[in-house]
Amino acid sequence: MTTLSDFQAEALTGGEVNLGDYDGKVVLVVNTASECGFTPQYEGLEQLWKELGDQGLVVLGFPSDQFGHQEPGTETEIAEFCQRNYGVSFPMFAKIEVNGPGTHPFYQWLKSEKKGMVGGAIKWNFTKFLIGRDGTVLERYGSVKKPEELRGDIEQALAR
Repeated sequence: MTTLSDFQAEALTGGEVNLGDYDGKVVLVVNTASECGFTPQYEGLEQLWKELGDQGLVVLGFPSDQFGHQEPGTETEIAEFCQRNYGVSFPMFAKIEVNGPGTHPFYQWLKSEKKGMVGGAIKWNFTKFLIGRDGTVLERYGSVKKPEELRGDIEQALAR
């Protein structure tokens, strides 16, 4: 069975990260963008990370420029934007594709595990996936679902 630990991704600051490093954690995965109407969700994501991180939550941000060219910056610009505007301290990764033929293998897996409103495709920025401590996908949430609205599901996953 495929799980989170079967994947790697490039960190925003460079270098490959084995996602198996997060085994045993509850992981909230989000495709992000700096110039989107949902960008203020960074604040709620950071709050969840700070408040629940010591209980085993990890938030992972994956910038993507596939929706309205809303993540045009370089990795350095993305990192600076996130830090300056939202104090983001959770792990962020290099820009990836979440749809189409260039879809990152991690997102191919996420989408195959939990379909959304438009089948497997990611509809927009700030789509979220909740992964349990066992590395399996528990839930998928659309862009309009605010991070604070996920708290109950996250706490439930942390308690398992």
